[in-house]
Amino acid sequence: QAEFVESGGTLVHPGGSLRLSCTTSGPIADYYTLGWFRQTPVKNREAVACYSRRDGGTHYGDSVKGRFTISRDNAKNTLYLQMDSLKPEDTAVYYCAASSSYSSYAKDYAYWGQGTQVTVSS
Repeated sequence: QAEFVESGGTLVHPGGSLRLSCTTSGPIADYYTLGWFRQTPVKNREAVACYSRRDGGTHYGDSVKGRFTISRDNAKNTLYLQMDSLKPEDTAVYYCAASSSYSSYAKDYAYWGQGTQVTVSS
């Protein structure tokens, strides 16, 4: 079973930028959909950004549209999440995940990383 390891989470000031990385032990090109999700103690896990292998399309959560960008490097087996104009409400544990179906619902993702903490605060 492939392992997913996130990195890049840290404390950042509001308005700042951060790039998260997720490296897998196997080919990320094998998965139908790759995604970034986030979770806080008071909110369920929500989809932040997803990338579909079918058409190369991307899906973003309404709260991050225009600020976050998902990308991947198949040669490095790495998924990225570029986060700009960060807000305190972006504070969460961020997870990368992979699915064998075309979906942006967390329940359809079978492969998950351990998560990385992003804190946006002054």
